Amino acid sequence: MKLRTYLALLFIMLLSATALASDKPGEVVPYNSLEYPEWSVRISPYGGKLILSDSPETAPEDGILYQDTVSGNVRVFMYHVNGTTTPKRILATLENPGTEPVHITIYKEGYSGPSKNYMDVGKTAQQNYLDNAGIRQIELAPKEIKVIDDKLKDIKVMTNALVNGIYDFTTDAPVTVKVMMLPMHTDIADFARSAKIQPNDQTKLRGTFDGMDRLVLPDNLYRDEDGPVAIILADNEKDKYVTGIDATDGSAAINYGNYGVFYHLFLPTDSSSNIYYFLNPRGGEYAGTLGIKYRHQKPYSLFTPDGRLSLGSDSAYSTYLGSFDGQESLWFTFSPPGASNLPVRLIISSKPQEPQKVKP
Repeated sequence: MKLRTYLALLFIMLLSATALASDKPGEVVPYNSLEYPEWSVRISPYGGKLILSDSPETAPEDGILYQDTVSGNVRVFMYHVNGTTTPKRILATLENPGTEPVHITIYKEGYSGPSKNYMDVGKTAQQNYLDNAGIRQIELAPKEIKVIDDKLKDIKVMTNALVNGIYDFTTDAPVTVKVMMLPMHTDIADFARSAKIQPNDQTKLRGTFDGMDRLVLPDNLYRDEDGPVAIILADNEKDKYVTGIDATDGSAAINYGNYGVFYHLFLPTDSSSNIYYFLNPRGGEYAGTLGIKYRHQKPYSLFTPDGRLSLGSDSAYSTYLGSFDGQESLWFTFSPPGASNLPVRLIISSKPQEPQKVKP
């Protein structure tokens, strides 16, 4: 082979191998996970209670959409649409049912909406939650009621608009959480004390569930010779949906999709080269935000995808999450976004995929 021809081929090979590594994380690239084997992982629920309020998703009238009395470590995930013809408020309150003061520390929260772009609401609520680093405290006197987030008092939710709130907090005594839709100028505490509980809708996506978080740990270190592999999340087969109780009537509840559950994936590798990661939606259109913590540095969030609202109508495409040095600490934080379809597969590969771009 002539030297000039050899150098040209070498240049093309190097360009192909490094092109994706220079791409911006969050971009959509052609990558289908189905051809790759499942990477064996252990998925372990942990953490406190998840209060899921997503039914009736489209609230047809004023009232309490979900309520329960909880204590300790709690997450509230509320996701509701104003299904009436007049502006409303949709919010959550905290009530002290006891005879001594209760102290509540809200340590993580995210809110988005109101908007008729439902996928954007779910995506943005996750971003706001992952990027939030503030801590605030609420004290409740006996029988006192306060809104979990004061800004919700004045937010006008128009007809068919959606809101999505995620609130993590701890309490030193039981508190009653009520997610409600109510008129704009009604006294919130009076309404909370007298409002009726709204019936469930056909999705039955409400309840109280143990294990608001999941730890995902591979059974083995990933090595270069393993080739591309995938981890499936929220499929209800290898990763079961969480079950609980609808506290309003005592019936069994299933969180179809594990909405409000946050997965913390630790992905150790034994490689001297970069490892590439992709998120491949398998159920349809998907718009979310992923948390990334690398080399023990400050976590950051990444839209999945970035530069466009969603992907997934063609499952041959994935969001490129980035490349990271092997043998370094890497954590991903994932949660099923409101309005998105599931499951998803996370691809791990020692080699970049074909660097063709997909236009937004």
